Amino acid sequence: MSATLGQIFVIENAGGGGGVPAMNKVTGARADGTTLLFAASGNITAQPLLQKPRVDILTQVTPVGMIATAPHVLVVTGKMPFRTVAELVAYAKAHPGQLNFGSAGVGGLAHLGTELFARAAQIDIKHVPYRGASPATTDLAAGQIHAMFGTMPSFTSMAQSGAIHVIGLTAPSAAAPLKGIPLISNTVRGFGYKSWNAIFAPAGTPAPVVTRLYAAMKQASVDPGMARRFEEQGVDIELADTAELTDMIRKETAMWDKVVREANIHVN
Repeated sequence: MSATLGQIFVIENAGGGGGVPAMNKVTGARADGTTLLFAASGNITAQPLLQKPRVDILTQVTPVGMIATAPHVLVVTGKMPFRTVAELVAYAKAHPGQLNFGSAGVGGLAHLGTELFARAAQIDIKHVPYRGASPATTDLAAGQIHAMFGTMPSFTSMAQSGAIHVIGLTAPSAAAPLKGIPLISNTVRGFGYKSWNAIFAPAGTPAPVVTRLYAAMKQASVDPGMARRFEEQGVDIELADTAELTDMIRKETAMWDKVVREANIHVN
């Protein structure tokens, strides 16, 4: 985008807090298009549902456009006998309440995906939240927890070692590292979701500025080097403009809101 816009981009990684610290940096900035938020879908469609009072994220930021999507993968510990989604579901039904699913934290996309999976598969599982994906993955490899959802890069090294096994995708993907992994929906009807990444500007950013930023995103999406890096991470380049992204946010927020309410999820 720098080449198209003729501007230098300074990247400030403001991690943690479900994306709230990064969000606050943007919502408090001038609405002139010079301060932007690069966010994952869970920060936009899931975390605001757990804030008190609840936040309508579209009153705080202006969607510029989506640049990429990625399914989550379902991984299981090598310490348990199941190696397919069907085997995992059968085990869970034979041992209600004894299958432990980890996640990087309460209310994250992986947690909500777990609850969605449990309802679609009609199984009784236990959610075990961690402070981040790394400790959860370590315990998964050790057999302290049995399964979890997340993005492929989080699991690649342990999957290659055989400590954990990738058994399913939450949505189709054309990315090379994900080809050949079966869709969970082949076994659990009606189940599916994916993560995405998009750029946002502060609410009130003028439409011409948003249009110019999206045009730069679109131009960047055809860069061969960027496309190669995305594919290596199991990410698909998939564009959506301001209107399309806004519609997607409203629909996904409604879907996750139903999960949050049914599962009685809240942050202590």
